[in-house]
Amino acid sequence: MASSDKAVVEEVPLGTTAKPSFWTRVKAHYKKWWWAHLIGLIVVVLVVVLPVVYVGYPNIAQGDINDSTLDVESMEISDPAPDGFHLHQRQVIGSDSMFHPKIFEFDAEVSLLGGPVFATADVPEVKADDGAVVIVDQWLNLTDAGAFGDFATAVMLNEEFEMNIYGEPRLKQGSLPTIHVDYNKTVTMKGLNKLDGFKIVSLTPVDDRTDGNTAEGTVYIPNPSVLQLDMGNLTLDVSLQNGTVLGQSFLNDLVLKPGNNTVPMLANMDMQAFFAMVLAGEREIPLRITGNSSVYNGQEIPYFTQALAANVLNTTLNLTEVLA
Repeated sequence: MASSDKAVVEEVPLGTTAKPSFWTRVKAHYKKWWWAHLIGLIVVVLVVVLPVVYVGYPNIAQGDINDSTLDVESMEISDPAPDGFHLHQRQVIGSDSMFHPKIFEFDAEVSLLGGPVFATADVPEVKADDGAVVIVDQWLNLTDAGAFGDFATAVMLNEEFEMNIYGEPRLKQGSLPTIHVDYNKTVTMKGLNKLDGFKIVSLTPVDDRTDGNTAEGTVYIPNPSVLQLDMGNLTLDVSLQNGTVLGQSFLNDLVLKPGNNTVPMLANMDMQAFFAMVLAGEREIPLRITGNSSVYNGQEIPYFTQALAANVLNTTLNLTEVLA
């Protein structure tokens, strides 16, 4: 046979598999390792969120509490007793924070700044908005009556005094957890400033009273503070500034209100001594008036008595005016 009849063998190429795309490989990876990525995500979230919730949030809340202000607009003390009184107090919160959490009702210890706690007040729940009003209206038991006597004395003698309020309320902002914060505020308030400006306005001799008093009159008592004080029946010792005792004056059922107070007075004094001074040509008599006692419902109120006794009123009595 001829050589052209030999079989010819041809090479046929094998088939090839297409390389997977990037997104196909990504899908396959996450399909296989989804649980590992989920755990990683949870860890990252916890690492970021937990410090915010348990460190950042409490710190921000405490900082906002520290930066807030408290203004006492009015303070009324009524129905006093040796161991307590009824308190009605209106106070306003000031805050420039972007957060306005709820502050739950809490017990607040009250003291003169630097002094011992004299009572614990029940502060009601409030939303800490700027300008939020808090009303404390309760019977306040005195845990340290002596400390409140010092407080009352500071109010009486000073142009300003500082009152400290401390508590540990619970606080909640939105859906965040409830936390505890320290509430420690010092409030500066105007005091009675020694009743500066006290004046006997009128004094009329009487001789027909069954209680033995020898004169009736009126006195002027300024009160530059926001305090309203139900002080009961006051007894004041009256003498000349050289020490000569003239007698006593009485301010019954005294309610000292903010502003100017003109109140009735009774007196058991040596009126003949006043007339003798007039005849001798004396017109202006320097007087010294000292608080003796405060009595309410038949009980002496020791903290008011202490404050009154600490304050010596020096005033000038114009005999021509008051005896006219």
